[in-house]
Amino acid sequence: MYQVLYRKWRPRKFDDVVGQPQVTETLKNALKSDRINHAYLFTGSRGTGKTTCAKILSKAVNCLNLTDGDPCGECENCRGLDDGSILDVVEMDAASNRGINDIRDVIDEAQILPARAKYRVYIIDEVHMLTMEAFNALLKTLEEPPEHVIFILATTEVHKLPSTILSRCQRFDFHRIAPEAIVGRLSYVAEQEGATITDDAARLIAAVADGAMRDALSLMDRCLGVTTSITTDVVRDAAGLAKKDYLFELANACINKNTAKALELISDLHRESKDMARLCDELIGHFRSLLMIKTTRHPRDMIIMSDEEFEDAQLQCDYLTLAEIIYIMDELQQAYMRMGKGNSNKTELEMALVKLSSPELDGTNEALLARISALEKAVKSGIVFKETVKTQDLIEEEEETTATISEEITKPVEKESPAPKKEAEKRPEPKQSKPLPPAVNLEEIYNNAKPFRQWPEVVENIKKYSKAIGSAFSNTNAYESGQYLLIDADSEIAFNLLKQSSQRENIRRAILEITGKTYKLGPYKKPEKKEEKNDPLQALISDLKENGIEVEEN
Repeated sequence: MYQVLYRKWRPRKFDDVVGQPQVTETLKNALKSDRINHAYLFTGSRGTGKTTCAKILSKAVNCLNLTDGDPCGECENCRGLDDGSILDVVEMDAASNRGINDIRDVIDEAQILPARAKYRVYIIDEVHMLTMEAFNALLKTLEEPPEHVIFILATTEVHKLPSTILSRCQRFDFHRIAPEAIVGRLSYVAEQEGATITDDAARLIAAVADGAMRDALSLMDRCLGVTTSITTDVVRDAAGLAKKDYLFELANACINKNTAKALELISDLHRESKDMARLCDELIGHFRSLLMIKTTRHPRDMIIMSDEEFEDAQLQCDYLTLAEIIYIMDELQQAYMRMGKGNSNKTELEMALVKLSSPELDGTNEALLARISALEKAVKSGIVFKETVKTQDLIEEEEETTATISEEITKPVEKESPAPKKEAEKRPEPKQSKPLPPAVNLEEIYNNAKPFRQWPEVVENIKKYSKAIGSAFSNTNAYESGQYLLIDADSEIAFNLLKQSSQRENIRRAILEITGKTYKLGPYKKPEKKEEKNDPLQALISDLKENGIEVEEN
């Protein structure tokens, strides 16, 4: 019969436990020095190894050939505990056996000597589920149990335990397992199972597992049911996650205040049967990553994403203030909390994104603070809004013109009583200025502009270099005019990207790969329609002449 991975690869000794050295090393040292306690309390989040360590400890205290604090796995007691032939280790689920009568049965059994092992061990999982009467019944036995009995209590909610229970146990806190440790374990298990897993896929599984090794192995088990070559796409499909592309595009829609784009993306994801609550949670996580980039010195160590995604996240972070990020996260969090309480999850997420992409609809203090913060950032950075953008300033000046060298003419300084000069000083000859390049005729460039049909293909190619940049240009048009490629965009992000030399190079390279041509980039200015001023008098004269009436014009 097939055995799931988290059971098949459950550690058999303390050295195999991943990410809990503060627990395993202490227990090994206690076993080597024969300092065995009568009651232990293992606490921590799910899937971090509490039950696993309890099973290893129960085997170690009964092992006949203890090896450096670890059970040997070969002696009679170890084999008997593995195959279930020795019944002196009892595992009890307090969630289903939580009453006082269940605890009384345990207390009565604890008086009986072990049949074959050295100790009778009781592992009580989810001990916080016991009733108060059951806790009170357990107190005396837990404080002074028979010499042959050891209690190991495990819980995920230690705050629910009475202080009288806590004071009678030796406590061990299990931490969330570090992503690097989970990635290493997943790679090892995949190799042993004859499968392959990419580093990005392993990191994504670690991010979804949130520090729980059991959850990580369970997710990889689902992926192996699909294919033995696990990639990020396989993990996303198995976990029902949205691709990072959608998260970046949704974030761009909020930054660009593009409500239509945000709703289109939600509709597409809903059509693909993506869970809206999970998508909302992922969006919160995405903006949490932006928050880490904005506020910490070394965010790369705290964020689980590929190098390319991290670069795109940094680019998005440049266009948001800290107040805006907090406001977005708070709005999404409120939508997440409302999900499942009435309206559909899709509707709640759509309402949140409409508010985020149309800030004028939200009059809360947080929304106003975010808008004021954005305006302050725009003023400090010298950003000019689109209505007042000077087109000439956005054309690549470093390619169109060279710096003009002004003539340096040295004039004598006049004083009221100049002192006589001993020798005539030679004045330096003025430097020759370089000839100015021909002026750029912007009106002619715009008048000759024709639609650039290959622009959608270029935008897709840009995403190879940066998904965030590609998303910024996703709803734009381009026009070709000689050696110029003029881009028509509604958002300020696109124009700001054109100003950055590094980003222009990426755009220019993507265009070259599609067209084989190198263009100079600039914004497109729609031609203004000139309103013809009609003279009312001339119009009257024309009408009279058309009706056969002679008019004398003076």
